[in-house]
Amino acid sequence: MKPRKIPLRKCVACQQMMPKKELIRVVKTPNDEMLIDLTGKKAGRGAYLCGKLSCFKLAKKTRALDRALKSPVSPEIYDALEQDFIKVEDEFQAAKAAMEDDGS
Repeated sequence: MKPRKIPLRKCVACQQMMPKKELIRVVKTPNDEMLIDLTGKKAGRGAYLCGKLSCFKLAKKTRALDRALKSPVSPEIYDALEQDFIKVEDEFQAAKAAMEDDGS
């Protein structure tokens, strides 16, 4: 049996290709709402970021999310996303560690 192909995505900040499950998705919903999608299944245009706060700060500085989501992102939304990102980062890292434990 052939091994399953692992979907890869590129972090919009550091431009590193990684498996989709190792990245955090920021989504712009059809209602123009910006939020973090840990499931990766919410409807809307998505952009992927590494699970590191440094990558989020780089994306904020270079306005990478504006380009990836094809719409301007206000500083207030960046601030709100940053707070959400800090909360989600620990949860994301724990889930990632659990996946690595199951895989080995």
